[in-house]
Amino acid sequence: DAEVSTRKKTFAEVQTERLDQAERTVLIKCPSKLNEKKLLQYLASHGSVESHFFFENRGINALIEFSEKSSIASLQDAVGIPSASEHHVVPFKSRLFTFTLKNPVSQHVEETPLHLSPQCHIPVKDLIGKLCLADSISSQMYILLNEYQLTEENIKLRFLACSLVRDFACAYFPDSTVKPFGSSVNTFGKLGSDVDMFLDFRDTGKHATKMKKGPFEMEYQMKRLPSERLATQRILSVIGDCLDNFGPGCANVQKILNARCPLVKFSHQPTGFQCDLSVSNSIAIRSSELLYIYGCLDSRVRALVFTVRCWARVHGLTNSAPGSWITNFSLTMMVMFFLQRRSPPVIPTLDQLKELADEKDKHIIGGYDCSFVSDLRKIKPTKNTETLDVLLGEFFEYFGNFDFRKNSINLRKGKEVNKPESSPLYIWNPFEQDLNISKNVNQPQLEKFIAMARESAWILQKEDKTQQMINKEPWGLAALLIPFGKNNSSKMKNRIKGIGSETIKSLLDSLKLNNANSQQKAVGK
Repeated sequence: DAEVSTRKKTFAEVQTERLDQAERTVLIKCPSKLNEKKLLQYLASHGSVESHFFFENRGINALIEFSEKSSIASLQDAVGIPSASEHHVVPFKSRLFTFTLKNPVSQHVEETPLHLSPQCHIPVKDLIGKLCLADSISSQMYILLNEYQLTEENIKLRFLACSLVRDFACAYFPDSTVKPFGSSVNTFGKLGSDVDMFLDFRDTGKHATKMKKGPFEMEYQMKRLPSERLATQRILSVIGDCLDNFGPGCANVQKILNARCPLVKFSHQPTGFQCDLSVSNSIAIRSSELLYIYGCLDSRVRALVFTVRCWARVHGLTNSAPGSWITNFSLTMMVMFFLQRRSPPVIPTLDQLKELADEKDKHIIGGYDCSFVSDLRKIKPTKNTETLDVLLGEFFEYFGNFDFRKNSINLRKGKEVNKPESSPLYIWNPFEQDLNISKNVNQPQLEKFIAMARESAWILQKEDKTQQMINKEPWGLAALLIPFGKNNSSKMKNRIKGIGSETIKSLLDSLKLNNANSQQKAVGK
C-alpha cells in the first residue's frame, strides 16, 4: 500500500517531500563498535528522531532524520569543534558529525550487530545465481529490478548530498535550492550511479513577480552580465571553490566551465557519491519528470528498462565513459518507444500526455513545448496484458529487425518516422525536437547492438528451459547476461547475415575488444 501511495504522488510532490526530509537530516560518522540504543537516546535529547539507518562507507555511518528542523540547531549547539593539533580546521559548521566514545573500554557495547543498508548492487555473477532459481523470465526481471534499483535509504542519501551542497549555495543565494535530477529521481536510477544535481534560482523569480503588484515597483540592484552562460560559469566557479576549500569530505573538485552545459564534478566522500553540479536546466528536469511518469504507470516499464540496460552493459554496448556507444538514456528511450508501439500500447505517447495537460502543466522552455500531464490519475491504465517474458523477446526481435537506415524513433508521436539526417541511429529529443539524442552512436556500435539483439532473440526462442534447469545451466535472462564470446562466435556470424557484410569485420573486432572490458564492469549507470 505504501508503494502504491508513493507511486500516485506527482513528481513535484515527491521532490518537495524529499527535499524537506533532507533539510531535517544529519549524517554521523560512528565508531566501529557502537551501541545503537545509546546513540539514539543521546540524539532524542535534541528532538524526536523520525527515521534512521546505518551504512558502510569508509567506516560505519548513520543517517538521522529528525521530526523538526530545530533539532539540528539544538544538536549543533552541543557539538564540539575538532582539536587542531595536527591540521588547522576550516570552521564551517555543517550537518556532518563524528560520534566517538570517550572511554570505549569502560563502556559495555551490546553484541547486537547493526543492520547496514546496502549502497551498491550485487555483482552480475551473483545475480545470475539468483536468476537461475526463479520460475519464469518475468520473475527473473523483477529480481534484477529489486537488486539494482535505488533503495529508500539510498534516495534519502542522494537528497541529503544535495541539501549539504545547498548549505554552501545559500551563503551567497539564500533563496536557492539544490535538487537532484536524472536517474536519482526518474525511477530508473541504479545503485552506485552518480548524482546529477542542479542549483535552482526559480524561487527568486517568483519573489520578483510578487513585488511588481501594487502602485509602485521596487527591485534588487543586482550584478548585470552580458550572458546567462557567463553568469552560470561565475556562479559555478565560486560554488566549486567553496566546496574545494571549505566543504567537509568534498574531494577531487573539477570545474568544467567551458562544456556545453557548464558543471562542477566532485566526490562527496561522506555519502560516497560522485556528483555533477550544474545550474538549472529546465528541459533536463522535464525529461526526468516524463520518465518518472512512465516508470509509475506500469511495473513492467521499469523491469524492462533495467533488464535491457544490464544486458547492454554486460555485452559492452554501453560504457560509463563518453564515446560512440549507445547511452543509457538512449536505450531507455528505445524501450519507451517499443512499449508505445505494442498493440495495445503499454504507455501513451508524449502527444497523448500533452492532450491531458491542464493550465498548470503548460511549460514553454526556450521556445520548446514541454507540456504534459503531471497528475497520474488522469492517465488511463493500459489494456495490454503481455508478460515480461513476451515483451523481452519482442524487444530484441523488434530492434533486431528495425530499419535503422530509413527510420527514426519519435516518442512524441510513438511512430517510426523518416530520418531527418543520416546519423546511424536517430532518436528525437522528446522536447528539443531538432536534436538527436543518439548523435554520438557510430555505425559499428549500432550494428553490434543489432547483432546482440538478434542473438538474444534467438536464445530466448530456442532454449529448452526445463533441460537447462536439470543441467543446472543458466536459462532465460541469466543466459543473456553471460557475454556471447568465443563459444558462440560461429553462431553469431550466421545471425548477423543481412546487417551489411562490409562492417562484419569491424563488428567482430569490436566484440573481441569489449569482451575483456565487459567482464570488469557489467552494468551501467
